[in-house]
Amino acid sequence: MLRLASASRLLPAPRSGWVLPKAHVSAKPARTPTSPMEQAIGLSVMFLSFLIPAGWVLHHLESYKRSSAA
Repeated sequence: MLRLASASRLLPAPRSGWVLPKAHVSAKPARTPTSPMEQAIGLSVMFLSFLIPAGWVLHHLESYKRSSAA
């Protein structure tokens, strides 16, 4: 039980010494508004960056199963 008590005193020590930088968050609107075309391109790139690798894995799932069983 003594070990647990000494360990619990050590846990908060590193947390109190950390200095975190202040986030630069602004409540103002953007200086240059994003056009609908830029938004569409950005969303398409984001969705495709997740869907293409997932589609690749699902398409080759049977070959992965065969190679791991051998």
